[in-house]
Amino acid sequence: MKIIGRDKEKAALKQYVESEVPEFLAVYGRRRIGKTFLIREYFCGKLDFYVTGLANGKKEDQLRAWGMAIKDSFGGRDESAANWLDAFAILKSKLEKQGKSKRKVLFIDEAPWMDTPKSGFLTALEHFWNGWASGRPDVFLIVCGSSTSWVVKNILKDKGGLHNRVTQRMRLLPFTLNETEAYLKEKEFNLGRYRICEAHMIFGGVPYYLSLLGKGLSLPQNVDALCFDDGGSLRGEFQEVYSTLFRYSGNYIGVVTALSSKTKGLTRDEIIRETGLASGGGLTQIMEELELCGFIRAYPNYSMDDNLCLYQLTDPFSLFHLRFIRGKRPKNPHFWSSNLESPSLSAWKGYAFEQVCLSHSEQIKQALGIAAISTEMSSWRSRRSSPGAQIDLLFDRKDGIINLCEMKYSKAEYSISGKEEAGLRNKIAVFKAETRTKKAVHLTLVTTYGIVSNSHSGIVNSEVTLADLFH
Repeated sequence: MKIIGRDKEKAALKQYVESEVPEFLAVYGRRRIGKTFLIREYFCGKLDFYVTGLANGKKEDQLRAWGMAIKDSFGGRDESAANWLDAFAILKSKLEKQGKSKRKVLFIDEAPWMDTPKSGFLTALEHFWNGWASGRPDVFLIVCGSSTSWVVKNILKDKGGLHNRVTQRMRLLPFTLNETEAYLKEKEFNLGRYRICEAHMIFGGVPYYLSLLGKGLSLPQNVDALCFDDGGSLRGEFQEVYSTLFRYSGNYIGVVTALSSKTKGLTRDEIIRETGLASGGGLTQIMEELELCGFIRAYPNYSMDDNLCLYQLTDPFSLFHLRFIRGKRPKNPHFWSSNLESPSLSAWKGYAFEQVCLSHSEQIKQALGIAAISTEMSSWRSRRSSPGAQIDLLFDRKDGIINLCEMKYSKAEYSISGKEEAGLRNKIAVFKAETRTKKAVHLTLVTTYGIVSNSHSGIVNSEVTLADLFH
């Protein structure tokens, strides 16, 4: 099958394959993001060894699957091992018989499932790499897993035998709007860009979710069928995603739930108050892993006060689920189609569009013509309670300009009212007063279709539209 997008990842894989030194690549990312698909399709049946762990499988089952993979990859008789050291020894023996004339690509998929309690899998993996593979310039080892906490703890930040042994890492993120559009076209699911953006606001550019869309249904009908019908494929997805990714998922869900209720974000201290979690290494690990998976973002406050670093829920599907599905029985299987113009959906669309914009900050910079200018991206929150102000996205440029970005989602050109103009002027004034910046402050409006030219639109210095986000 054709790989849609993933240009940087494909270029990296090409580089690692052609490398003349041993490579150990860790691939990670949230569930359903396409990690296995990328590796398998890129190498297109040319993997020298491929094995995948078994969900909830016992040690004996995992070793049996390994033995079957050895037979499939190298032929010959079944050579199941009694333990992981023997299993890796068999793999080593098979590879040594091939000599050093060609690059050997080894793919261990869903490794966290193989690491059953007291199985010795990690010890054997360490021994295989440190004692043999790391000295073989013909070996390219790829280890992949949906359990980000396992990958981070045992591979990327291991303090034992695998400490600093990984030579490369690849974090797979959701599709951009451009990639989402390309994917849907490849699937012959024709949507305009407004609807593609809306799909991105719900499904977050996760390829598997997009693959479930039925071509004979409109987007609202698909949302109803997948999320609000009693047997919808994605009704239980939220819980499954977090339980798969994180060993103690309850605390992770607690954090994202707290963040979902405060759309403007929370500081670390505020998260502690909202969740009741203790401050310390455990919370730090939770926040780091949620950020690595792309569920939340941590962004510095322009004031440079670390205590005001804001955390925001940025995973669209989590936000959508917590807002409309969690704790609600599917009383109306046509809920989405029936409430498209309701105030609750309108409020959600405004916030969800902001998250789409934040995840396409590079496209915004390109549209502003500042991609080549050294720029720091951050947020800003006023210290005042009234009249307060907050900027979710600002670009602090080395050429003496700061772009304050406001995001507005609408079906047509956006019209700025007199009340809104006054609010925007207050926001700019408060920002200047509190930050004491000497730079020029420009207001940038990011909208779906641009703004209406009227007596209040002069406050806007630059515009970015939905079309720009697709570049």
